[in-house]
Amino acid sequence: MKSSVIIGIILIALGTAGLIYKGFSYESKETVAKIGSLEASADISHDVEIPQALSIIVIVAGAAIALVGLKK
Repeated sequence: MKSSVIIGIILIALGTAGLIYKGFSYESKETVAKIGSLEASADISHDVEIPQALSIIVIVAGAAIALVGLKK
């Protein structure tokens, strides 16, 4: 199978996942206070939203790349 078809399929899968899940969250450890050698840190949660338009663009681009790869 040609690499462009595989890339197209991967993009279609990523775009579909973006439409289904609409975003993700992750946690990071950040230092909130530091006094001398003492440090206080906290786990902070960050939410990342994936725009619906971006997911649709990725699906269309993946389909176009896959079709071009099939025609060659």
